[in-house]
Amino acid sequence: MTARNFRVNRQIRIPEVRLIDQDGNQVGVVRTDEARRMAEAAGLDLVEVAPQAAPPVCRILDYGKFKYEQRKKEQRGHKTHSSQLKELRVRPMIDRHDLEYRLKQGRTFLEEGHKVQVVCVFKGRQMEHPEHGLRVMDEVAEVLSDISKIESPPRMMGRRMTMLLSHR
Repeated sequence: MTARNFRVNRQIRIPEVRLIDQDGNQVGVVRTDEARRMAEAAGLDLVEVAPQAAPPVCRILDYGKFKYEQRKKEQRGHKTHSSQLKELRVRPMIDRHDLEYRLKQGRTFLEEGHKVQVVCVFKGRQMEHPEHGLRVMDEVAEVLSDISKIESPPRMMGRRMTMLLSHR
């Protein structure tokens, strides 16, 4: 149910409702006009939160705040938890410790179900020795081979060598 189709106050036209007060306590089954009076006395709204129940469940609450929270819930529900593309940047002459750190990051990304694009960036004269970048890429692929597979092998694009890994 979206935030737009809750019946509020005078829109509720049934004779009796199951009422929950502003503190979350169940009041029980009461007449709708009595529930409306209780909501007005508290300076709040009577909102039908479960119309399919018998009798329908209504709450006394601030409708504006309720709509805001419902919208937030909807937006959280729309977030995709599918795999995202994460990037690991390495260099052809990367230090051993730096590479180990990046490999640990890559392992975490893969375990979370993300795809990992390994990017080796070449600068200046490093372009003359692409085999160094290929060696780093091979090491990354080998170390992460227990939980990943190579979806796209290493290939040069300008000054960047890229490789795509995905979770097994």
